[in-house]
Amino acid sequence: MGSSSSSYAPKTIYLDVDGKVQRVIFSRHCSPCDIKELLCSSSNIASNINDFVFLSKEKEDMFQNVLSQVAEQFSRAFRINELKTEVTNRLTMLEKRVELEGLKVVEIEKCKNDLKKLRDEMTSRGGVRMNCNCKYNFSDDGKKLSPRRDVPSYPKYTLSQETIETLKKPTFDVWHWEHNEMLSCLEYMYHDLGLVKEFNMNPITLKRWLLAIQENYRDNPFHNFRHCFCVSQMMYGMIHLCNLQERLTMTDMCILMTAAVCHDLDHPGYNNTYQINARTELAVRYNDISPLENHHCAVAFQILSMPECNIFANVEPDSFKQIRQAIITLILATDMARHGEILDSFKQKVDSFDFTNEEHVKCLKMVLIKCCDISNEVRPTEVAEPWVDCLLEEYFMQSDREKTEGLPVAPFMDRDKVTKPTAQIGFIKFVLIPMFENVMKLFPQIEEIMVQPLRDSRDHYEELKQIDDAMSEVTRPCM
Repeated sequence: MGSSSSSYAPKTIYLDVDGKVQRVIFSRHCSPCDIKELLCSSSNIASNINDFVFLSKEKEDMFQNVLSQVAEQFSRAFRINELKTEVTNRLTMLEKRVELEGLKVVEIEKCKNDLKKLRDEMTSRGGVRMNCNCKYNFSDDGKKLSPRRDVPSYPKYTLSQETIETLKKPTFDVWHWEHNEMLSCLEYMYHDLGLVKEFNMNPITLKRWLLAIQENYRDNPFHNFRHCFCVSQMMYGMIHLCNLQERLTMTDMCILMTAAVCHDLDHPGYNNTYQINARTELAVRYNDISPLENHHCAVAFQILSMPECNIFANVEPDSFKQIRQAIITLILATDMARHGEILDSFKQKVDSFDFTNEEHVKCLKMVLIKCCDISNEVRPTEVAEPWVDCLLEEYFMQSDREKTEGLPVAPFMDRDKVTKPTAQIGFIKFVLIPMFENVMKLFPQIEEIMVQPLRDSRDHYEELKQIDDAMSEVTRPCM
């Protein structure tokens, strides 16, 4: 910025006298007479006013020339001062604007931090999310995919022979394993089924892909990475139990396993009913048609679209197109709203099932992933029952939010109406057992290992309900 002290500096005027530049310096203390003397002396002109009478025409012209130059330079000096004043004023205005804009940015950041703190506080108090953004959000508002570009560093576990054998069975206890161990088990499954060799997968890419998958499952009570592993392990077990390697193609094996791994990617913890009733971004994006399942598919192929995570990089484009479409079909089949439609279709085919018929095989694969997705009650009680607690926790989290937002609440999700036995009995009797019994027609070997445990689980919860009813009768106040 300019300083007021500059107005006290000496002034300089340059004169052109007979082709020579003369410099006249004077301060603000010079009187008009002093300035006149300076001009005259620098121009070789007599200072006495009486002498002007005798000036030749040449000297007169010279003096006029000097006066013109003085006037011009004074005019320039005044214009410069005006410009300086204008520039100073403009800079002052700009400084004020910058200061105001800076304050706005600070306020915006403060508001963002306050909102984050409020969201965290609400989550910690009631387990309720302030919004339902996706971990991978197409508008870049949420956390993005985070593939590992370096060589993954999770430990390489050497699975014991006992673990390898139990990994093929529905009795496998999924609660005893850490995430890194589950990743190693999934990696082993792909190698054991021959998928890595068949599809020429880069082993390091397989590791990166699995890590990206794990990182894009949220820490929900139920729909989390352990659930992903649980479903994938059951699929691996059914492949062995039903000898599917002898009846289906390697491409079918890859589709079944990959769909199981990806089937609930980035699940927000609130089901399709909530998404549609609350008109969330996912419901709007997918026109209320299986919004979650469509989102799971989208995230799965966003991960595969990254070269460092593309386990199908060496597959021919036409083959990949076929694999992609089949994976999408299977993940969309996990929408329970389509349960009756898919099971009815399978019932029509099972008595005359033809493994060479593409439509029959497609329907079978849809039923298989459905079985694996809701297969917890096939497992031993000590493994299955904690999953019921996890599911109810997620249900109650949703119903609490629905009540807060004035949305419809499903009775089976309402903490004030549902109990563990009432939640399970109907589901086991009318959903699980009928579906597994139809699969048993094609694969009789699953009756003892999968269907009978479902019947036992039904009986177990019916006994619990009888006990609950008896306790309620005892504690009911007399009228």
